Amino acid sequence: MYLMYVDESGDTGTSNSPTRYFVLSAMIIHESRWHETLESLIVFRKHLRETKGLKLREEIHASHFITNPGKLVRIKRHDRLDILKQCVDWTAKQNNMNIISVVADKQNRKSGVFDFAWEVLLQRFENTLNHGNFIGTTNANDRGIVIADNTDGKKLQALARRMRRYNPVPNVQSIYDGGSRNLATTHIVEDIAMKDSATSYFHQIVDVIAYCLRQRYEPNAYMKNKGGNHFYERLNPVLVKKTSRTHPLGIVEV
Repeated sequence: MYLMYVDESGDTGTSNSPTRYFVLSAMIIHESRWHETLESLIVFRKHLRETKGLKLREEIHASHFITNPGKLVRIKRHDRLDILKQCVDWTAKQNNMNIISVVADKQNRKSGVFDFAWEVLLQRFENTLNHGNFIGTTNANDRGIVIADNTDGKKLQALARRMRRYNPVPNVQSIYDGGSRNLATTHIVEDIAMKDSATSYFHQIVDVIAYCLRQRYEPNAYMKNKGGNHFYERLNPVLVKKTSRTHPLGIVEV
């Protein structure tokens, strides 16, 4: 079984929105590697406590780290930025890690950004499971479960259930003459589970990844000045490149 932890960055509004892009990033690990990955993450968090003063119970929320740190203002801004970079680098060093991301350009859509981005992400998860392209095991029968940060649970539940029955996917024009096929999801099991990122070290890492990806597309002044708009590229060793035919980092742009 593969576990996919998902978080987002940006908003889904298409009218008077401060962001152009809505981003979903996912961290995928196999169940057989979950305990050792968690232990590594706990060791990493203890390192941040000892070197940066970030307590184990304090949440890493990337956008707040930079612009609205609240009580974490006690940690200098450049140290907070370094924490984000260290989160990315910890991820890139995990030899059992898989990262996939979807970037939705809201200028291309008038509505339905949330559903569309999630549908694309779930389809990429399904396809990669089906083709055995995740790092983990060689078990051809492996399935996957999705664990999302607290978001619109009812909407996600309806979407996942619909895709198990009806999931039209446009045909590749170079192979088929237009049209679409119903590729119902068969490798994703159960409804999407919801978890509060404040209690999940995994989701806090994914939050950083999603934030760094959006900064690649629309960086704020501080991140651009400090090179934070290039942090996502540091994930290169664990990016699943096969999720995109066109992007060198495997980013699915829609």
